[in-house]
Amino acid sequence: MFGLPGIMGKSVFGENSSDVGGGVNRSRNNNKSNNSSNGKSKTLTYLLWLVGGVCGLHHFYLGRDLQGILWWCTFGGYFGFGWLRDLFYIGEYVADANKDEKYMKKFDYMVHVYEKPPFSTVRFTGMVVVAYLFSTVVSLAIPEDNVAGLSWQWLQIFTPLAAALGVWAVGNIGHETGSLKWPLICAYLVPMVGNPLKSFIFDKWGYDIDESTSFAIMILSAAWSFDHLEKRWKPKNQKTPGTLKRIIVISMCCLLYMALWSSYLYFNAKVTDEDGDEVPFHEALGHFFSSPWWLDVKQSFIDVWQFAQEHGWMETWRQIVSLSDPSGEQNAFKVLELRSGATQTEIKNQCRTLAVKYHPDKAKDDVTRKDVQNRFFEVQKACELLSNSRAKRRRKNKQFNEEL
Repeated sequence: MFGLPGIMGKSVFGENSSDVGGGVNRSRNNNKSNNSSNGKSKTLTYLLWLVGGVCGLHHFYLGRDLQGILWWCTFGGYFGFGWLRDLFYIGEYVADANKDEKYMKKFDYMVHVYEKPPFSTVRFTGMVVVAYLFSTVVSLAIPEDNVAGLSWQWLQIFTPLAAALGVWAVGNIGHETGSLKWPLICAYLVPMVGNPLKSFIFDKWGYDIDESTSFAIMILSAAWSFDHLEKRWKPKNQKTPGTLKRIIVISMCCLLYMALWSSYLYFNAKVTDEDGDEVPFHEALGHFFSSPWWLDVKQSFIDVWQFAQEHGWMETWRQIVSLSDPSGEQNAFKVLELRSGATQTEIKNQCRTLAVKYHPDKAKDDVTRKDVQNRFFEVQKACELLSNSRAKRRRKNKQFNEEL
């Protein structure tokens, strides 16, 4: 989702064109022998993109952990947009991970031409979107009411930090990097300067700048500062972390993100009932798990499990298929008010009886005629279905006897 296609992989080069030269060629030659044994598979990358791409699985496989974490947090790069975009760039991602010579020559040219990474509308948009998401999640996670007799609203001071981290995370994807310094300064400076400025503007001209506008200005200023003051090419000799460290960092980031959403759901989320009253989400969830509907569903799962333990899963599956009535015969017997497995004579007699009983001509007025007509059509459909089912079974039995 973020950045130019050719400059989104791992770093092997320096900040300016002087870093590209014999050192790069030597490192490339050293890496070439490793590609055959440690190279990433394009086929496997596509497979991981398909089955777990919205969670960043293909990025984790290629060692693009930061992008993988962002994909996990945003459900595939803002609800699948980045995931779909990746389909067209997986070839370059794999070439970058494998230090493909043709890809590296292409990137050499980029570093020679541009002293710093060029502006990317997609990457800048990604900074703004992720910064907005992270700061919003942090703000939502802070309890609105007192907890343990204490107010936790002072934690709102971390909202600008979350915005700066969102900008920094997107800005450090691929071959580009930059520190957190200027995004953090701008994220905190805008509210500090903005609040007195808002009061002055309101007093002077009577124009009120709302919180959403201030929020947007904070995020845009953080993204602008990173793009213009921090962005540079990643150093070529950046050390790749070990597998254990990668797993720990990824797990901690995912757990922190889940904890923030859990805090919001427990402390602040509300559910509106049929009377328009707001019920805390955690209370509504507790009531749901004690509701008769859920208890019935839970007991059904328990019964299925116990039946499977006693009779095996194949028999359980056959019972499930039978009860789901794929042929519609069980429902047809119910419509005709007959027991399951009734004889053909009983079916014919009942069809005649109900056809006379629910004939539309017997309706007394227009109100009842529609209901009677619908019931008549149900009976006709049920009779036709059972008749066709009997004919199919007769043909199958005849074919079976002929084969014998």
